[in-house]
Amino acid sequence: MSTSSNFSYVPYQVMDADSNFRTTLLRYARNWYWFLLSLTLMLLAAYFYLQFKQPIYLSQSSLLIKDEKKGLDSDNILKDLEIFAPKKIVENEIEVFRSHTLMNQVVKELGLDVTYFHETPYGLRELFQQAPIRLIIEQPTSALYQDKPFTIQFIDSNSIKLDETLYSLNTSVQTPMGRLRFFARQAVSASTEPLHIKVTPRSQTANNFLRVLKAEPTSKASTVIMLSIETGVPDKGEAILNRLIDLYTKASVLDKNRVASNTLNFIDDRLQLVSGELQSVEKGVEHYKSSEGITDLGLQAKGFLESAQQNDTELNQVNIQLQALNDIQKYVHSQPAHRSGTPATLGLSDPTLLGLFETFTKLEAQREQLMRTTSEQNPLVQTVNSQLRTVKANITENIGTMREILTGTRQQFMANNRKIEGVIRTIPAKERILLNITRQQTIKNDLYTYLLRKREETAVSYASAISDSRVIDAALTDAKPVKPNKSLFYLLFGLAGLVLPAVFLGVYDLVNNRVMHRSDVEEGTHVPILGEIIKKKQSEALIIANRSNTVIAEQIRMLRTNLNYLRSSQDGSQVVLFTSSIEGEGKSFISLNLGASLALVGMRTVILEMDLRKPRLRHSLNMPEGPGLSDYLSGETNLAHLVTPIPDKTNYFLITSGPLPPNPSELLTGPRLQQLILDLRKHFDYILIDAPQLV
Repeated sequence: MSTSSNFSYVPYQVMDADSNFRTTLLRYARNWYWFLLSLTLMLLAAYFYLQFKQPIYLSQSSLLIKDEKKGLDSDNILKDLEIFAPKKIVENEIEVFRSHTLMNQVVKELGLDVTYFHETPYGLRELFQQAPIRLIIEQPTSALYQDKPFTIQFIDSNSIKLDETLYSLNTSVQTPMGRLRFFARQAVSASTEPLHIKVTPRSQTANNFLRVLKAEPTSKASTVIMLSIETGVPDKGEAILNRLIDLYTKASVLDKNRVASNTLNFIDDRLQLVSGELQSVEKGVEHYKSSEGITDLGLQAKGFLESAQQNDTELNQVNIQLQALNDIQKYVHSQPAHRSGTPATLGLSDPTLLGLFETFTKLEAQREQLMRTTSEQNPLVQTVNSQLRTVKANITENIGTMREILTGTRQQFMANNRKIEGVIRTIPAKERILLNITRQQTIKNDLYTYLLRKREETAVSYASAISDSRVIDAALTDAKPVKPNKSLFYLLFGLAGLVLPAVFLGVYDLVNNRVMHRSDVEEGTHVPILGEIIKKKQSEALIIANRSNTVIAEQIRMLRTNLNYLRSSQDGSQVVLFTSSIEGEGKSFISLNLGASLALVGMRTVILEMDLRKPRLRHSLNMPEGPGLSDYLSGETNLAHLVTPIPDKTNYFLITSGPLPPNPSELLTGPRLQQLILDLRKHFDYILIDAPQLV
């Protein structure tokens, strides 16, 4: 839009962030239907995604561990009998629960390397105990372990179809995937839906479950371990946790009873040997008395016998202690792999040595338990090794001291024996021989009784061994799946549904090179802006009337006022030309309604339809055809026949384009156009020219 004035305009611009933000919000509000459509589509997408997504359930179980470093000790009736029970550390037990060996055993016993699926409207869903058959793998081949499940179809109650081949149920069959057995868990028939089976290597299956298994204490000071696992079937997760705890408990009890079992075996071997010797001695006494006719040796012989028996008993005790010391020393200095069993500490009463040996066995058990889950370089293993070396040195030193003491005692007892035997030689030969035989009988009988007592004590400890753990809560599964999180997915998809239209509109604004807002003009030029007109939604071309109070009518009135300020003089007429960059930007609409607004305030206004290629004003006003601008420029008519009043509009006139000429550019550049403008200035206050677009 341009005028004949030499008016200079330099705008004062202040960038208002709130105004820009408000403008952006208004733009989004105008396109609310796109946001609603996008939000609806994304929520529908979230719904169908959740329907096709396999739900994941969380199974949990809790276990109490008796840890000597945490929690409170409780009195146990059989505590004194648990002489071979190692101490537990919660952190180590957590590593045992997460060990591959334990999980691999669970996979083996529950058959978790075979996964069963059935078809649903939303894809394959996993089955566990509900599967109609169970696959038993006898001799697998590499073809069995495929990424894609294979399908089993049920032909009747006794046969199935696999890869177009019929096989019998409950029998071992040879297939391309190896020798398999399909065991029916429930009655099947031809109407039973097909079953999809996927087999995974057992080690890989164990690793997969270990990745989703969590074992952690409920608090730092607590000895309660919370076990949890995520699976696609609730009863599968519960079965895994329950079997895992069961195997852990059995392994714990077996580990505690291993030392006691070795001791029992040693005592049983000794009892068998001593029992044979005792029977031999008793038969000897019986034979000698029978053959020699001996009934009573007399009071003196009895006294010597008692002295000799007491001395021999003490000497035998010393020999047992020396032998026990040798066994302990040999056991301590031998490698664990070369040990046949834990030596018995029978007859030893030194509390220091017994305490050191008990500490040594506990450290050995702790080291073996650590080596199941850690390496030799682990700091805990190194610490235990250091403690073992220290205890081993102390045991060696203590054994040396006790051996010296016992050796001296043994020599003293042997000297007493020689003295008593010298006295006994004065007794008749028969009585002396009987005395020796009876003494051997008593020694063997005392030793046999001692071994029986120790065997009973060890057997009670073995039988009373219980696990150092107790199940607090058996495995339970929440009915609501933990994955996928429906609320979160709906929220994310809903946000995406709101963000996508905003991003699209933002990108559209970035790539849009059209003038959309007032700021687009102010930022790029210093051209004065006389007004802003909203986009018209009505079909009427002329909307300005005496009592028109619409927004667009007020904006045109504001344009009329601002246009008046640009006049260099209030005298004389004003010529205003309307043009645009391209077609359809509203120049004809604005020029027509601005003229009507000027006419309302008493300004004689004429509008020229100068678009000689695509005239629109006459058609918009439904005015009849007549002489027009093309006729005047070609010299076929004069001004008196050219100006036509617009119906129902006082002071408002129109000069139509007339017939479409073949050479509009030549006509507009001729001298008659300038003469027309000069003549119109004499009769009108405003001359509005609706010119064609630039492009």
